Order: sequence, then C-alpha cells, then structure tokens
Amino acid sequence: MKVVVQRVSEASVRVEGQIIGKIQTGIVVLVGFNQADSADLIPWMVDKICHLRIFSDQNDKMNYSLLDVAGEMLIISQFTLYGDCKRGRRPSYSDAARPEIAEALYEEFISQVKSKGVNTSQGIFGANMQVQLINDGPVTLILDHN
Repeated sequence: MKVVVQRVSEASVRVEGQIIGKIQTGIVVLVGFNQADSADLIPWMVDKICHLRIFSDQNDKMNYSLLDVAGEMLIISQFTLYGDCKRGRRPSYSDAARPEIAEALYEEFISQVKSKGVNTSQGIFGANMQVQLINDGPVTLILDHN
C-alpha cells in the first residue's frame, strides 16, 4: 500500500463536473494498493496517517495531528501510485492490485478512517476524477507499507 498525504486548507473532487467530495482544513490522501496487499495492512496505515504530527501549533511547529485539529480527510483511490516507469515511456501498472481487490481495500480504508471519528469525503473508485486542492505549507508525504 502506498499513500500520498497532502496537508490542505481546502480540497474537492469532481466526477463528470459535479463535486462529490469536499473538505476544509485537513489532508488529501491518495491511496493505491498492490497485488500483495491485504486488509490487515490498513489499520497500521490509517493509524499512521491520523496521528502524523503535520499541523502547526501556536509556535508554528508541526506538533498536532489530524485528530488534534479535528481536521477532515479527502480519500482518493490512485492505482497510478504503482506505475513502474523504469522501462520505456509508458508506465506499467502490473504491480497494482486488480480492480475488484483494490476497490474492496479502498472501501475498507475509508471505513477504518471513519471509525477514528474523522469527517471524510471520497472519490469514486475507478472514475475519472478532477481533484482540486490548496496544499498548505506545502506539506506532502509519501508513505509505503510493504
């Protein structure tokens, strides 16, 4: 499982021109799954993301987590995180989980984030989405669990 975490002041996702998810202060999480991933990896990743101290305190130091600031999370499925660009000019996605497996893992990921009490919005698995965000900082982190 790979995720890209971006601290944002606001973000939204559109499908076919319609906003289907929107957040204010919080994080956008792009999440991708590979063939070897299973649901037992999700609790670790969700806990890690929710407790990352990437929000500033009164001294402008990153001491607060998403939970500390009651931030929101916009979750977007992103199989292209497993694009292999080592050979040729077209990425290979052979390491990405098959759609039926990845969709179940994506839904479980969302469910576990919600169980932490985080206000969430999400994209639609497999849809062509347009994500707009204002990256605050900017703060962008890549997490990988293998």
